[in-house]
Amino acid sequence: MHDKKSRVLILGGGFAGVYAALEFERRKDPDIEITLVNRDNFFLFTPMLHEIAASDLDITNIVNPVRKMLRHVDFFAGDVESIDLEKRAVVVSHGFDHHTHTLEYDHLVLALGSITNFFKIPGLEERAFTMKSLSDAIQLRNRLIGHLEEADTECAAKDREGLLTFVVAGGGFAGVETIASINDFLRDVLPFYPNLKPEMLRVVLVHPGEYILSELGEKLGRYADGKLRHRGVEVRCKTRVSGVTQREVQLDDGTRLTSFTLVWTAGASPNPTVDLLDCPKERGRLQVSEFLDVRTLSGVWAIGDCALVPDLTTGEFCPPTAQHAVREAKVLAHNIRAEIRGTPKKPFKFRTLGQLASIGRRTGVGQVLGIRFSGFLAWFLWRGIYWTKLPRVEKKVRVAIDWLLDVLFTKDFTQFMRPRAAVISIPAAAIDFSPIASPTEREAQREKINRIHHESARLNHYAHNNQSDTLPESPGIF
Repeated sequence: MHDKKSRVLILGGGFAGVYAALEFERRKDPDIEITLVNRDNFFLFTPMLHEIAASDLDITNIVNPVRKMLRHVDFFAGDVESIDLEKRAVVVSHGFDHHTHTLEYDHLVLALGSITNFFKIPGLEERAFTMKSLSDAIQLRNRLIGHLEEADTECAAKDREGLLTFVVAGGGFAGVETIASINDFLRDVLPFYPNLKPEMLRVVLVHPGEYILSELGEKLGRYADGKLRHRGVEVRCKTRVSGVTQREVQLDDGTRLTSFTLVWTAGASPNPTVDLLDCPKERGRLQVSEFLDVRTLSGVWAIGDCALVPDLTTGEFCPPTAQHAVREAKVLAHNIRAEIRGTPKKPFKFRTLGQLASIGRRTGVGQVLGIRFSGFLAWFLWRGIYWTKLPRVEKKVRVAIDWLLDVLFTKDFTQFMRPRAAVISIPAAAIDFSPIASPTEREAQREKINRIHHESARLNHYAHNNQSDTLPESPGIF
């Protein structure tokens, strides 16, 4: 046994990074020291993210604190600033002042994932919502509720078309599950708004392909298309978003949709941190061997969305899915241990087991081990399989309870908007009602306080509207 421990540094807290750390923790090697770096202090179970936006699940039930999952792995909550491959060191920052630390390593695991790509489409970056993080789902949920509240007022009658038209770009798994969930949510809560009618809602899915969910094949894709249309979703295939303004979503066929809300799920690219590394890449992703080590670089490994992993079963490359990332993580941990001990490494070889999608109203589509499913059975499989994959028993129980409550009660549409309650700052003299003050003086003091309260209310109303119309920067995964 070596006197000095081998240091393994994992960058990224998505499926690839966390499950690699879990595999090392399971083995409990005394001669290996593991450190995981991630911006957020939690692991997000992204397959259920759309259920947060649609109020099917409580916002904390699909996230797990990393420190609860990994009791024997060092965790650093911060951002990656730079990577020095020659010195084998990574500079990270954290804290309110973003001060930096240098973490040295013997083996570096790049599991940085991917980020949303807006492809330089005019207005998209400034105005579109995304569905990559917990914050994204909460912001979208708030926007849906905020628009219903605004549209229900008489003074907003002229803006109802834009307020009640919701557009989702991208007909893949994320886009279809998102639009199905928000369509169900909007139509379920609409009866609580007396001035709004179902025919006022317009929910539009824009997709560049011939049919949605192309990964599942044409038959299931067209089945999902038909179900969505039957439930009031307008599906526009062979169409792309060409621009976004404050009041419109512009499509490449010349159509202009009056809408204040666009959800973008149509593009992702590897984390830009990868671009800083001088190593072989293709399509922006790191080229790795079948053993998951980065070609030409000793001690550097890559898995997940930022890695281009050869698929030994097809001769092509592995798709960036969670099921591949989890399996890559296990092989990676084995190969790093083998590298340290000088034992044989094993190649990564995995064939996709299947894919499932929820399309709303307890309906789904999927293909498992070559067998196609649709309807309630596919939806039941979707929930059952993902529920078993959810980390930790505590979260499984909480999600099961939420699903039960969703059957028994209507959806909750409480809006979480203000980061801080309304406050006021006035001189102490303004609230000092002296018992000997004359009626005239007391009346003057009351008028002064009323003016202050009125101004405070006006500013809070402005801040509320401004916040509703502005999308904060999404933290995402670094």
